[in-house]
Amino acid sequence: MTITRITRTMAGTFVLLSLALGVEASPVFHSSNWLWFTVFVGVNLFQSGLSNWCLMDKILAKFGVADSSPCSKTRAD
Repeated sequence: MTITRITRTMAGTFVLLSLALGVEASPVFHSSNWLWFTVFVGVNLFQSGLSNWCLMDKILAKFGVADSSPCSKTRAD
């Protein structure tokens, strides 16, 4: 897997997990304060989209995860 795919997968997992733990209708409800974690992930995704900088990308690069993916390649036309 590439950095982009891992980052997207982790963000989606964090959002789904925090919603499962923070929504009262969920069978694994713990506390509504978990919804703040959903906000945190959303703000980081928004910031990453505007600035093209993501801490998780930097951490994964330090671990030697591949940086290229078909989605990130651009064609020179």
